Amino acid sequence: MIQERLNRLRKKMREAGIDWYLVPTSDYHDSEYVSEFFMVRKYFSGFTGSAGTLVVGQEEAVLFTDGRYFIQAEKELAGSGIRLMKTGEKDVPTLKEYLDFSLKEGQNLGFDGRVVKADDAKSYVEIVNKKKGETIWNRDIAGEVWEGRPSLVHHPVFVLEDAYSGEDALTKIARVREKMKKEGADMHILTALDDIAWLLNLRGADVACCPVVLAYAVITMEKTLLFGEGNTGGAEGWTAKVRQYLRENKVTLLPYDDFYRFVPRIQEKKVLLCGGRISYRLLKELPSGVTLIDRPNPTALMKAVKNPTEMENLRKAHLMDGIAVTRFMYWLKKNVGKIPMTELSAANYLESLRRQEEHFIEPSFETICAYGANGAIVHYSAAAGSCAQIRPEGLLMVDSGGHYLEGTTDITRTFVLGAVTREMKEHFTLVLRAMLNLKSTRFLHGCRGVNLDIRAREVFWERGLDYKHGTGHGVGYLLNVHEGPNSFRWRLMPDYQDNAVLEEGMVTTDEPGIYIEGSHGVRIENELLCRKGESNENGQFMYFEDLTCVPIDLEGVEVSLLEEKDKERLNAYHREVYEKLSPYFEGEELDWLKKAVREVG
Repeated sequence: MIQERLNRLRKKMREAGIDWYLVPTSDYHDSEYVSEFFMVRKYFSGFTGSAGTLVVGQEEAVLFTDGRYFIQAEKELAGSGIRLMKTGEKDVPTLKEYLDFSLKEGQNLGFDGRVVKADDAKSYVEIVNKKKGETIWNRDIAGEVWEGRPSLVHHPVFVLEDAYSGEDALTKIARVREKMKKEGADMHILTALDDIAWLLNLRGADVACCPVVLAYAVITMEKTLLFGEGNTGGAEGWTAKVRQYLRENKVTLLPYDDFYRFVPRIQEKKVLLCGGRISYRLLKELPSGVTLIDRPNPTALMKAVKNPTEMENLRKAHLMDGIAVTRFMYWLKKNVGKIPMTELSAANYLESLRRQEEHFIEPSFETICAYGANGAIVHYSAAAGSCAQIRPEGLLMVDSGGHYLEGTTDITRTFVLGAVTREMKEHFTLVLRAMLNLKSTRFLHGCRGVNLDIRAREVFWERGLDYKHGTGHGVGYLLNVHEGPNSFRWRLMPDYQDNAVLEEGMVTTDEPGIYIEGSHGVRIENELLCRKGESNENGQFMYFEDLTCVPIDLEGVEVSLLEEKDKERLNAYHREVYEKLSPYFEGEELDWLKKAVREVG
């Protein structure tokens, strides 16, 4: 089927004079996760991961993806004729290097300029120009070939009240205008959906697991324009209540499809935008008289620093989430081997526990419930009819989260279900030590995640081990579960913007792991809230507050491998877990919880 689709794409490419066609994983807004309408790369490759770029030529096709998806991609690309390019591995070219090598003199490159970032596209254009070819960016060739493509749907929109947001939209807009003034801009264009949702305190469901609204925003010193009104099919989400809210906040609502008719009419303006977030089409359609001020979106840092209301709400969200995940742990331990259980049924049961909370909205991403060898696939996805049966032995890794009115959660726990090997316990203990190291770090203000990543990774590097993903990512407030600009990574990535100074109010995950192909995977993850600590003559010291409140499975811990400081940290965390959770448990569940958080020594 994939080969037939590629053949049809190649035929259309020949008709359009395109020798190579590039299909990224993106939508018109540079979103990490996309709605079905934008799953073009998946349609033409069969690869279902959330990151990757497909490049199709007349003779060959390749897929670039990162270390999170190597195992998954190899399986899903089998028989497709598409070659896997393992980004970051030795002797594997980058996407740009591959294009530079593969394009012959006079050959043309095509892509849909609405789904390719401006900064990336400029590099591709440079390569094509060097080859004396042409870049065709204003045609969605792949979309023309996709038979039965889903509609682009606009879902209902709701207002996030001040009790949850902690700051009204007018105040946020005023803060953005202050930043515009400092940059000398008289217009700011926002295309990132999470930035727009945060700025206007609006939430929706236009992207699965991301409560955002398909929209573009334009802010001037006098007005705010929101291009979001659905006219491309689907539900009309802008109710009378929401429209009244927009009027009260001096926001003019316009049709979504009018944005690219508006852009060419911008005249003689100094426009603030982020070249790393906008599309190439937007860049190309801005008139020549426009002066570009290329800076990170001011909203990116503003929304990353949670205000006091958001911080207090997040504690409530994580308590609700902790109750659900801990009850899942109890259910799993009690019933494994006694009732039929699959990866999918276990994930569904966990979601049902979350849904018992009144303010739960939806999962914050597709649950990764990976048993045994599937745990070695970093972003594994269980599918009906092919997922593993869970047995009373080995390890089960569950990475899950929820969106609540009080915020967004992301937690991973690895559970011991019965007999495990010594190697599994050693790996579990290494991951635990790494996670405890990072979350207990005290540091001076000014540090970035790249300064602190070694606190987790050193226990692996000492043994010649590593994991092929960042140690942690920022988390939005009822927004994207992956949010910049804060993160924990061991090296700077080219053009990577998630490297901000860690500020009080930022939420970042702490999730080291280890993955043994064909055997098992272990990951343990807590969310950390950055806080101010002592201030003295040496500067402002910072620390992390645990938000996540769920026991760590002590059956996976090889106590002999723990140092005294590890035991102290683990015991202190479990005392905190018991203090928070015990009022919500009773009887047999409470007895089990006491045992689950027992002290190690």
